[in-house]
Amino acid sequence: MSNLERTLSIIKPDAVSRSLDNEIKEIFKSRGFLIIKEKKIQIEKPEAEKFYKVHETKPFYDDLCTYLSSGPIVVMVLEKENAVLDNRELMGATNPKDAAAGTIRKKYGISIDKNSVHGSDSIENAKIEIDFFFKD
Repeated sequence: MSNLERTLSIIKPDAVSRSLDNEIKEIFKSRGFLIIKEKKIQIEKPEAEKFYKVHETKPFYDDLCTYLSSGPIVVMVLEKENAVLDNRELMGATNPKDAAAGTIRKKYGISIDKNSVHGSDSIENAKIEIDFFFKD
């Protein structure tokens, strides 16, 4: 029985501005992820606020939304078995200082805010986040 899942991945403005998007995509592919859909976009702050609505009560919410809308991002739908969990492991801890060696955030993250990538935290949220960016 296959446990094929899809998850949303965002290559954030700090990584795109340093032209790391292709390098990061290659890391995903080398770990067995298929990139089903992808697009490079720039979103406005109100869209970022909708996307991060789950965090709206947290103190970092405004900065997070300002940051996500500060430059181009690459949004992707990744697919593989156990995609959600595997992507979270590959990304590493939110704070690059705490991230394990070999993770994307350890390698490319600048700070807890500018941590280069976003990934869905659950199968349910993956569906919501994929629909947010890829309304078919």
